[in-house]
Amino acid sequence: METLKNFSIMFLGLFLLISSTLLSLTSGEIQRYQFVIQATPVKRLCNTHNRITVNGMFPGPTLEVRNGDSLEVKVVNKARYNVTIHWHGVRQMRTGWADGPEFVTQCPIRPGGSYTYRFTIQGQEGTLWWHAHSSWLRATVYGALIIRPRLGESYPFPKPNLETPIVLGEWWDANPIDVVREATRTGAAPNVSDAYTINAQPGDLYKCSSKDTTIIPIDAGETNLLRVINAALNQPLFFAVADHTLTVVGADATYIKPFTTSVLMLGAGQTTDVLIKADQRPARYYMAARAYQSAQNVPFDNTTTTAILEYKSSKKGNAPKPIMPSLPAYNDTNTVTAFSRSFRSPRKVQVPTEIDESLFFTVGLGLNNCPPNFRRSRCQGPNGTRLAASMNNVSFMLPRSISLLQAHQQGIPGVFTTDFPGTPPVKFDYTGNVSRTLFQPITGTKLYKLKFGSRVQVVLQDTSIIAPENHPIHLHGYDFYIIAEGFGNFNPKRDTSKFNLVDPPLRNTVAVPANGWAVIRFVADNPGVWLMHCHLDVHITWGLAMAFLVENGVGELQSLPAPPSDLPLC
Repeated sequence: METLKNFSIMFLGLFLLISSTLLSLTSGEIQRYQFVIQATPVKRLCNTHNRITVNGMFPGPTLEVRNGDSLEVKVVNKARYNVTIHWHGVRQMRTGWADGPEFVTQCPIRPGGSYTYRFTIQGQEGTLWWHAHSSWLRATVYGALIIRPRLGESYPFPKPNLETPIVLGEWWDANPIDVVREATRTGAAPNVSDAYTINAQPGDLYKCSSKDTTIIPIDAGETNLLRVINAALNQPLFFAVADHTLTVVGADATYIKPFTTSVLMLGAGQTTDVLIKADQRPARYYMAARAYQSAQNVPFDNTTTTAILEYKSSKKGNAPKPIMPSLPAYNDTNTVTAFSRSFRSPRKVQVPTEIDESLFFTVGLGLNNCPPNFRRSRCQGPNGTRLAASMNNVSFMLPRSISLLQAHQQGIPGVFTTDFPGTPPVKFDYTGNVSRTLFQPITGTKLYKLKFGSRVQVVLQDTSIIAPENHPIHLHGYDFYIIAEGFGNFNPKRDTSKFNLVDPPLRNTVAVPANGWAVIRFVADNPGVWLMHCHLDVHITWGLAMAFLVENGVGELQSLPAPPSDLPLC
């Protein structure tokens, strides 16, 4: 009997040991960080400016976690501006209070205040990023978020020798907050940036920047996983490496059926993971990025930023100038289209086929008339108007006294309405010559309500009002399948035959083609208020946004929890 008892105890101990080991492999760790938002002297292009940074770093710290890990990031605001942090692309399942867009899911963190973001990475692997979501602070407040597989699991491609974040950015030789404030005051387009950057360095093609060039060392024969992020404020960007082929293996923290290319195009907010093999003669090769500009007759920063891929065995000292890659012309939409259509999921996926909500959203620019009492100096848009942007002719306005999620959760009336139109209020030739009577949107804080579990399809249609443009549309709190894209006006009778319901890519940001359309699908399985907006910050400043209100489902696991006790007050 005693022997049997001892055996039972040993068996129970072995069972608990195995269970705890399996649990440690499947459940993640809690990763804790502190972000101190502060002004820091930063010198670029010959001049030193006080820039808002995180922990005095530019770009900010790279966070490295595993699928299943939880993060607790305490943000302490020692700057003179209000601030929030958005974890771009994180699903935020039932953690909408941690999503971060100012006055959408929280009031901003005031100077001297703090807030701890708590959330879990669930089912995502690859590259995401974090950035400020207040005014234009994300011009310098951003960093990479790297999500590796769970312990014991591996990449679905050969393990690379190296991994390097490549964060593309934009630099103003002025305070970006002053730039957007002046544009908002006058109603005109803001000044374009003075440089692009790779890992916050402009590269040696700019003045005073011969030493401000990012160097990526590599040994001959090695493979490097480049985690490329477009953190530029207002610009889609081409990216290439001289004489090297890039193998795309991931995008927006999901794996992609691998394909090779000589050039990437990333819409603002998008990420792309690529493998690059050091299979060329030992030398120094430029990595370079410059603008893809789809809008015609619109000013943009037409400069090129560089970094250097440097073979460790290449000649040192008076080394020859690095080899420059061939980049597409700034308006090469054909290359962009071929690249975007190369993305496929690695296997057959479960795309919603029965649709509960079929929505059609126009996206684009517009003009608002200035009030009669405005001085001309305060109304410097085209023909004495103010520039605007809208979705379905609604130019989105944020509340200023409480966040949308708080108003929803507390049942506070008068903050928003739920009458955002599911289709354009007026049908017209969206990509043709548009009557000026359609140029002026209405303003409002309108949300679209979705029942929990709804299967949603959204057609995103660009318009030619003011200027057609490639718009990177980002949806908070969700990934979605991009099942089709095309040019001209979307035609449901003709274009539904183009739908890919087998292996479409899963993304969080879709580049809607200039003078074209894209169709996305997702299931509304995450309760809360979720912003959808153009990731060109000048456009969201003008109102190119809306928000979904996803209702609670059944039970605790399908419901939004109460807000955390340290949620900032307005």
